[in-house]
Amino acid sequence: MIPFEQRLKILHLVSEAVASGSRRASACTLLGLTVRSLQRWADVPVGAPPTCHADARPLRLQQPTNRFSDVERATLLAAANEPEFGALPPSQIVPRLADAGRYLGSESTLYRCLREALQLAHRRPERCAHRRSKPRALSAIAPNQLISWDITYLQTLVHGIYLYLYVFMDVFSRKIVAWQVFEHESQTHASAIFHDYVCRAGIAAGQLTLHSDNGAPMKGATLIATLEHLGVARSLSRPSVSNDNPYSEALFRTLKYRPEYPTRPFRNLADARAFAGLLVHWYNHDHRHSAISFVPPAERHDGLDQQLLDQRHALYQAARAKHPTRWSGNTRNWTRRARVHLNPERTENGAITK
Repeated sequence: MIPFEQRLKILHLVSEAVASGSRRASACTLLGLTVRSLQRWADVPVGAPPTCHADARPLRLQQPTNRFSDVERATLLAAANEPEFGALPPSQIVPRLADAGRYLGSESTLYRCLREALQLAHRRPERCAHRRSKPRALSAIAPNQLISWDITYLQTLVHGIYLYLYVFMDVFSRKIVAWQVFEHESQTHASAIFHDYVCRAGIAAGQLTLHSDNGAPMKGATLIATLEHLGVARSLSRPSVSNDNPYSEALFRTLKYRPEYPTRPFRNLADARAFAGLLVHWYNHDHRHSAISFVPPAERHDGLDQQLLDQRHALYQAARAKHPTRWSGNTRNWTRRARVHLNPERTENGAITK
C-alpha cells in the first residue's frame, strides 16, 4: 500500500507532466501505475492543483468460517500427546481415534496443528538424523599426492552374481594407476592392490592421501592398517553422497559408456580381466581428458603434457597469423591446469577459495 504522502507527491508529478503536454496514461505508465489507481486517489482536472484522498479500503483479515477454535485446537493437540499417541504420526492417530469413537479433526488438520505447535518432527522414538560435515578440502599439484578409488560391478551370466572392478585413479593426472577384477568385494583385495602400487611407485610416507566413498571395504580394519603402515592419509565421503567422490564416479561413467563396452555379461573372470586391461590402456594412453586440457592421463602423469599443450598453442598462433580475420579474439586457451581440487570450499558466488 502506497503511503498518503507518496501518493500526494505522485499526483503532483502527474499534474505537472499533464500541464507540460504529456498524456496522463503515459505518465502513469512511467510511474508503474494505472490511470484507474490515479482516479481512485483523487479527481484531478487538467491544470488544477491536485488533492489526494486517503485509502478508504478496510483493513481486515478474512478468517475461514470453518476455522478451528482455540478450544478445539487445544483438544486436538492434547489427544495427539496422550501416552497412547505420543510416538505416532497423524496418519496413525486419526484411525485409532475413529476406532475409539472419537472424531476431533481430519488428518490434514492434525498435521497442520502439530506443525504450528512445532510438534511434528521426530514424534517416534528414533534417533534423529544429524548433519554430517563435508569432507575436508583436498588438492594436488603433482602426481601421487591424491588418489581416488572405488569399486564397480561387472555383470556375469548368472543373474545376481557380479564381478568387481577395483580402480585407483590419480586425481591430478586422472591416470588409472592400479586396477584389478575379483570375484568378491573385499578390503583385503583393495589393500593388496594399493600396497603393491605404493611400493612400485616409491611413494614416501606422508606424501599421499587416499580418498574413497563410505562403503564397507573402504572402512575395513585391514585397509586402515595398510594405510597406517604406508603413512597414507585417509579421506572418506559422506554416506550416500556420490558427489563427494566425483572423479571415480565420472571415471566409471566414461568407461562403461564406451562403444566397445560389451552389451552382454562377461562369461568368466579371465574375460573380464582381459577386457578391463584394454579399457584401462585406452583411458590412460588414448583418451583425451576434458578436465586436463584434453591430454592423455598417462602423459600428464609423466610430465609430458606441457610439451603437447605448447605444440597446440603454437599451431593455433600460426593459424591465426595466416588468417587473422577469422579470429575475433584470442586463440583457444591451452594452459596447463596446475592444481586440481577435491571437495573444495567455495564462496557465496561459487568461486573456489584458495
